[in-house]
Amino acid sequence: QVQLGESGGGLVQPGGSLRLSCAASGITVSNYAMGWFRQGPGKEREFVAVIRWNGGHTYYRESVKGRFTISRDRAKNTVFLQMNGLKPEDTAVYYCAVDPGAILSTIRDPNQYEYWGQGTQVTVSS
Repeated sequence: QVQLGESGGGLVQPGGSLRLSCAASGITVSNYAMGWFRQGPGKEREFVAVIRWNGGHTYYRESVKGRFTISRDRAKNTVFLQMNGLKPEDTAVYYCAVDPGAILSTIRDPNQYEYWGQGTQVTVSS
């Protein structure tokens, strides 16, 4: 059984930084992707960043490129999202998710992800 647990959310001022962590257990396949999605007030869940577990290739939403960095610690089954230069529009619940059989064409599609964490709130406000 796959279990994902996020942490690191909180309240931060515009321009500030947060580092999110997601620890995974029960992963049984190697060809999977692990990443972050978010859902802001009145918005649909949207792709933020994802990393392919074995190869380490990363993909980002255009609006976060240069500000966010996704990385992984394979030994600890943990993925991180370093968020710098945060903006009010980044305010959302951030979810960690896993796609056990990720392919490039759908790696940004939340509907392809099978396992989800509970979410961690990120609020960017003065």
